[in-house]
Amino acid sequence: MGIFLNPKGNNAFTEIVNNSINKVFIDKTDFIGETIDKIDSDSKLLAFTRPRRFGKTVMARMLASYYSKSYDSRILFSTRKIAAYKGKKIIDNQEIDITYETFINKFDVIYVDMNTVDRKYATYLNREKYHKVVDIVDFLENLIINDFMDSDIFASILKKEKIGNIGLADALSAIHKTLGITFVLIMDEWDLIYREYQQDTVLQKKFIDWLKGLFKSSDGLECFSLVYLTGILPIKKYNSQSALNNFKEYNMLSPEPFERYFGFTEDEISQIVNMPWCKLSQENMKYWYEGYKLNGVDVYNPNSVASAVADGKCKCYWSGSSSNEDFIRLINLNYKGIKTDIIKLLDGMKLPFNSDNFQNDMITIKDKNDVFSLLVCLGYLGCTDGPNGKKIAYVPNQEIRQTLLSLVKGQNWSKRIDAVKRSERLFKAIVKKQDGKTVAEIIQEIHNDSSVSLFDYNTEDSLTYCVMSAMQWATLDSYDCHREEQSGKGRVDVVYEPWGLDNLPLIIIEFKYGKSAAAAIKQIKKQEYYKRYIQRYKNIILVGINYSKTTKDHQCLIECLN
Repeated sequence: MGIFLNPKGNNAFTEIVNNSINKVFIDKTDFIGETIDKIDSDSKLLAFTRPRRFGKTVMARMLASYYSKSYDSRILFSTRKIAAYKGKKIIDNQEIDITYETFINKFDVIYVDMNTVDRKYATYLNREKYHKVVDIVDFLENLIINDFMDSDIFASILKKEKIGNIGLADALSAIHKTLGITFVLIMDEWDLIYREYQQDTVLQKKFIDWLKGLFKSSDGLECFSLVYLTGILPIKKYNSQSALNNFKEYNMLSPEPFERYFGFTEDEISQIVNMPWCKLSQENMKYWYEGYKLNGVDVYNPNSVASAVADGKCKCYWSGSSSNEDFIRLINLNYKGIKTDIIKLLDGMKLPFNSDNFQNDMITIKDKNDVFSLLVCLGYLGCTDGPNGKKIAYVPNQEIRQTLLSLVKGQNWSKRIDAVKRSERLFKAIVKKQDGKTVAEIIQEIHNDSSVSLFDYNTEDSLTYCVMSAMQWATLDSYDCHREEQSGKGRVDVVYEPWGLDNLPLIIIEFKYGKSAAAAIKQIKKQEYYKRYIQRYKNIILVGINYSKTTKDHQCLIECLN
């Protein structure tokens, strides 16, 4: 019907479903059943917050396609997981059996995409202005009411109420009392005002009061059968209380029990890599995009996975945005040790923090605990539960690590960090000097660093990660790093492939644990790991690294293939 009331046409969800033959589509429609269970219950107010590009909009559009009267969406859902839904509800004081068809296309849906509202408001500011609109909150309310006025039946009710003198909460209440109908409201990116208007606390207070008027008063609450908010930030706290504390909230700091619905799980990645057009391995996907461990569930960034499948290559798709600017602002705040802690996280350490006092906004940042909490919500850090009610922060995957490395390396203070200097020494020892003794000494130095103590240094994987963490600063701007890549007659541990700058060499590294560096070099040659590269690169360096379980020492041999 309109832009906000029962929007019709293709959307982020229908487009993926209708093109599922050549797009990455994972059926998560059973999530609809979770919301059906909440309809007209004490838990009908839901808020789901996740980092950007984690599938929030697709899920929100899926719910709109299912509930809205403007669709006949049986063809979308009849062969999906939701079709198996069965439940029970009390309706008119009787318990009845329900299926997915009970509520399909039965509601007037109010769908608010705050990004769209913000764009429209920017355009509006350059045109003739309405006398009652003084900010984006007034503008949003007017847009929704104008949509209702395009419906003859709703318009007739609102005209009687002298719509010019009432707001949205009163408008919905009048419609509900006259017609006896209730609405489903879906608001995507609900927290936009807190992110894009960070300094305007007056506007933020007005917006949260507007939401409270809709959802906290009994007159407003009875107008809705279901309310579903999505965003990046959890609902704003004032002191120790949430401003909308009647919402049930699921965020990156407390995601259970809906961990698997936002992002791809390990099993779903297995499905994707077995699709006929996917050229990527599960190991490579895991290295680049996994690492968000939500209550024991390993979650991959869905947008990045879909982009990698489309391009046939794993790389960083976490493109520049305002949140990158926020990261730089946060790490440059004058909190003792924050810069060193970021370096430690990038080097593989896991650090404890407390999220209890985080106010869920971009400005009320009091200490490092708040910085870490915000970075978890933005997706720059993962977290798990730690002892004594604390959280444990870590860098989740190579995509985020590469993004953060680039951002940190752009800061002047990063040049003074010991980890950066050590990385440059290691790279120079391999590429320019081919000095295996120095390489072994540097790796030994890293092994004795406190960052290594947090993972068990007793496998080739541990040794591999140690060296890759050390190399990352020096190779960031000139190399792609491939781990466990199919090459020759097997899989090579690590390949550093240059971007064609200054005739840099290709570097092939093989690791051994409890054997010898010579055995590592021998395996590279025997398995012909270099074979796929030999036509493209004139200069190929072979590196064999071993860690002795008995002496606790490292050895390194370096050879030039050509």
